[in-house]
Amino acid sequence: MQVKIVFLEADNLGPDLVFDRFSELGEVTIYGHTPTELIPERIAGADAILINNLPMRESTLKDAVNLRYIGVTATGTNSIDFAYTNARGIRVTNVAGYSTDMVAQHTFAMALYLLEHLRYYDDYVRSGAYTKSDSFCHMGMSFHELTGKTWGIIGLGAIGKRVARIAEAFGCQVIYSSPSGRNTNDGYRRTDTDTLLGESDIVSVHTPLTERTRHMMDYDAFCKMKRTAVFLNAARGPIVDETGLRRALEEEKIAAAGLDVLEREPMSEDSPLRALCDCGRLLITPHMAWAAVETRKRLLDEVWMNLDAFRNEVGRNICRG
Repeated sequence: MQVKIVFLEADNLGPDLVFDRFSELGEVTIYGHTPTELIPERIAGADAILINNLPMRESTLKDAVNLRYIGVTATGTNSIDFAYTNARGIRVTNVAGYSTDMVAQHTFAMALYLLEHLRYYDDYVRSGAYTKSDSFCHMGMSFHELTGKTWGIIGLGAIGKRVARIAEAFGCQVIYSSPSGRNTNDGYRRTDTDTLLGESDIVSVHTPLTERTRHMMDYDAFCKMKRTAVFLNAARGPIVDETGLRRALEEEKIAAAGLDVLEREPMSEDSPLRALCDCGRLLITPHMAWAAVETRKRLLDEVWMNLDAFRNEVGRNICRG
């Protein structure tokens, strides 16, 4: 079955991926970027569309009378109005599990960067100060081993479990909390979130964004953490109240924070965190934890298989809200 396929956000998958094989499945139109107001025009004759995080709701979909399939090139489906797509009989698929290893890897990249003050030491060498030193070693900022520290994980799903195993390899004691109440694991001690915040030397967040978790990390939550603790978020930006995080960092309620996700992406000019970007205690990366070459290729393979399955009236990874 040949279908009319429209990619609306191909640029979000990176400039180094090739989409040629999708022509095996139908007539393909590719847009690198699509403003929300152009969605109706671009999908008017489509049978299937592939999106990353554009809003899929009645106002953007109602004129696409042939539309029967939306493929999300990500795990999260927060942008989908499932009540509307279900009523229309539009099949929606996503891709789960493709980025687990990479997000865990990036979590530790952020942790080690902050824990060992790598920006400070890199700047020290780059400045030329090391060439003028009388000592082979410079210890301008003290740092500590991970071994023996407590690593607290908020959300022990697939990524949280991968982080837990790596933390154990570093010699950390792992504890976790489950905001949804669904995740249990006899291998680690489960606590409530307040206890986790108070006991942990490193806190990393790996829970979905829900009404329960939105802004769960606010100023009061950061005040429950150790002043020596490091906070990491590679899950969803709105889990963190950025104004509260800024205040906590300014008042030294916590030692440092690493974020790969923000409330608004790209980062807004008026973000409360912009003023702290040069402080050495805040690391922000541009939502890249999922984006290793291997990870994106794996994602595109799954997107192709999902679309092929739809074309063959089989379907896989179907989301119904």
